[in-house]
Amino acid sequence: MITWIASYPKSGNTYLRSLLSAYFFSDSGKFEFDLLYNILQFPSLKFSKNDMSSRKETAQNWILNQNHFFSHKDVFLKTHNSLEEFDGYKFTSQKQTKGAIYIVRDPRNVILSMSHHYSLSYETSYEKIVDKKSSLIEKTFNEDHSNFTFLGTWSDHYKSWRDNKDFKVLFIKYEDFEENIVPVFKKVINFINELRNETNKIEDNKFFNAIKSTNFASLKNKENTLGFEESVYSDKGKKINFFNLGFQNKWQNKLPDDIVKKVNKNLNKEIIELGYNLNE
Repeated sequence: MITWIASYPKSGNTYLRSLLSAYFFSDSGKFEFDLLYNILQFPSLKFSKNDMSSRKETAQNWILNQNHFFSHKDVFLKTHNSLEEFDGYKFTSQKQTKGAIYIVRDPRNVILSMSHHYSLSYETSYEKIVDKKSSLIEKTFNEDHSNFTFLGTWSDHYKSWRDNKDFKVLFIKYEDFEENIVPVFKKVINFINELRNETNKIEDNKFFNAIKSTNFASLKNKENTLGFEESVYSDKGKKINFFNLGFQNKWQNKLPDDIVKKVNKNLNKEIIELGYNLNE
């Protein structure tokens, strides 16, 4: 069955995958990029039985593909998919899923990070997080839609996982990784052990090696030295580093006032609920 590592894009999913892959899939706890292959993404071309000719057909097959590829083993999977139904089709259910860890990030910092990663203006990035039809898809040469990921709005995405009653979800704020990495990571590991009905004690050496080897400076240095396949290129062919500013990516320093006002107005309830400051 599946344990989801879920988030809206650019919210810290890869950072948590790095921590988990170092701890659960290495002997020493020391992170290397290859370990991320133990936590792959869904939906994807890799986990689709057949080519999908449309977004609706992909949604029809989300659960069928999960049953086909993952029913016989326990796996971690990364996803950016909302738990909202798409054209009447559910993304997953308790029959396929053990539980999920959901990483949420201040939406104003999400806008900054999306703007950098996708080479978008701040305005376009803002429009994307409030678009009910927002999605991610990279069609192949034969127009296969198998990796279609439905996002919806940032708010609906967050609430779809928050309000889910089918399986347990642990919520982690991205910002807490900076301020409270040790207790937060312990909470994550204990949650996973609980889902698996295991009573394993945390292995201190692996635990602290995982934290040390995935600090932002280390990840950025690895990308600069070795490259990273999740990096992208701008329309002009310029490589855009995946690991850009990390915890130093602060909306207070960069985001224009007009965008801040729009976000604060439209996402007021969620920002307050999550304990983010409106005006700092």
